[in-house]
Amino acid sequence: MTATAAPAPSRLGWNIALWAAQALLAALYLMAAWMHGTMSPAELAAMGASWALEAPLPLVRFIGLAELLGAIGLLLPAATRIQPRLTVLAAAGLLAIQALAIPLHLVRGEVAALPFNLVYVTLAAFIVWGRTRVAPIRPRRS
Repeated sequence: MTATAAPAPSRLGWNIALWAAQALLAALYLMAAWMHGTMSPAELAAMGASWALEAPLPLVRFIGLAELLGAIGLLLPAATRIQPRLTVLAAAGLLAIQALAIPLHLVRGEVAALPFNLVYVTLAAFIVWGRTRVAPIRPRRS
């Protein structure tokens, strides 16, 4: 009698989990993009982002634009299967935003923001790993 290996989780299950992570992370970044792109620094500070009072307004708007483009990049290339590798690059870019945001919050003593940053990092890292190793999306064939 031979032992059988436990079945590996299905690619479909991973794909569903990754799409859920992509949608959630995109929604979180769309919300952040809206705030950084449209709210005044005083309004942002009232919501706990006091750094916006000291940062140049063009930098705050640029961060909002980068978040918007990252959110679009998480969904559009994968959904259309046109250059789906851009989804991985978008997730990596959003990781870069967090690589800058986390030390900023730590230096400023804004520890209340860190759990949110860690959620963003976890989701983005999961997407990079999953779309690279477990369930990559194949490009559309012409």
